[in-house]
Amino acid sequence: MLSYHTCPLATLGGKDTGGMNVYVRDLTRKLGALGVHVDVFTRSQDEHVPHVLHDLGYGNRVVHVKAGCEVPLPKQELISYIPEFFTGIEQFTSAKSLEYDLIHSHYWMSGLAAIELKQLWRVPFVHMFHTLGVMKQRVARPEEEVEGDYRLTGEKKVLREADRIIAATQAEMAQIQWLYQSDIQKINIIPPGVDLSRFYPIPEDEAKEVIGVPPCDQVLLYVGRIEPLKGIDTLIEAIAYMRRSGGFKELSFCLAVIGGEPDLMIGNGSPEMARLKDLCHAHGLDDLVTFLGKQDQDSLPYYYSAAEAVVVPSHYESFGMVALEAMACGTPVVASQVGGLAYLVQDGVTGYTVPSSDVEALADRLAELIKNPDLREKLGTQAASLAQEFSWDIIASRILDQYLEVIPNQPI
Repeated sequence: MLSYHTCPLATLGGKDTGGMNVYVRDLTRKLGALGVHVDVFTRSQDEHVPHVLHDLGYGNRVVHVKAGCEVPLPKQELISYIPEFFTGIEQFTSAKSLEYDLIHSHYWMSGLAAIELKQLWRVPFVHMFHTLGVMKQRVARPEEEVEGDYRLTGEKKVLREADRIIAATQAEMAQIQWLYQSDIQKINIIPPGVDLSRFYPIPEDEAKEVIGVPPCDQVLLYVGRIEPLKGIDTLIEAIAYMRRSGGFKELSFCLAVIGGEPDLMIGNGSPEMARLKDLCHAHGLDDLVTFLGKQDQDSLPYYYSAAEAVVVPSHYESFGMVALEAMACGTPVVASQVGGLAYLVQDGVTGYTVPSSDVEALADRLAELIKNPDLREKLGTQAASLAQEFSWDIIASRILDQYLEVIPNQPI
């Protein structure tokens, strides 16, 4: 398993840590339970972290490979260290006399390393993009977040060389087909899974007591990376609109934002975090919006269960793991009608979808949920029921079937 630019053991909510980390970690664990040995190779970002860890169980390893300085680096710099990453993997496997049946790479840079390893080991490789460069370029905010043509060139190369592509949704498969002019014969749609032993409904009063939420009666929740693509500014504008409308004088509600590093000095922290805090201050929302920073995933089920609604206002999401986790906890989701979210969140059934960047539509749906506890309960119950279909027990078995189909001379 290749996860070059981010480690599956990393704390969620950082610049490059999110749904893909959860996917690689949970899939590896479930494959281990199914009797599949997995070594996850990732670039070392901290010289003080042991280079080999067994935190995923079942004998599966996370191997931190030195490729460039052992510190976090911008994605634009990471591509130059892929050859060093490939060499490090080769040295590790040779020293331990390891042989693999298959490579599963995640994100386009991992796919470039997989191409070289496929030629070296003469084994097939399966790839999952998680996000697509063309789609991110269309909604990149600000312009400096646009990655160069090198990413699109790399993605096209991975599409040509991979033995199997796994797309999260029908939307992603269509995007690969039309935007990359790619043959869809080797693309199969398998959505990400959710760990139902971790994410399940917790009584709201118990959840709120555990996490010690801000002193308010109603909680709206955002979980994810702090970056312009995630549309958090739209959510803040919606909260400001709700306050200006005057319809909440009788209700006490707040927004909790999980992700990023809120307490870093402005000069050393995230420009986006600083921008969002300035936006809150400009709208007079300092008493309504709380930035909680990164949180351990063990605490997330409590936050999800304590919330009246989880908001995913992204401008682009290939799937939307946060939405699925929240649904599994029995919490309705209000999400942008983009990418995988448009398929995952069923409008009026498990939550609501609204047009991306539509402040008033988002505010209206949130107001509807805050004012109507019976509606929240109905949508939350239906969300938890739908989430059962995404159990990792089901999804990992489907992934394993894909492996067995591409491994030569492997009985199915």
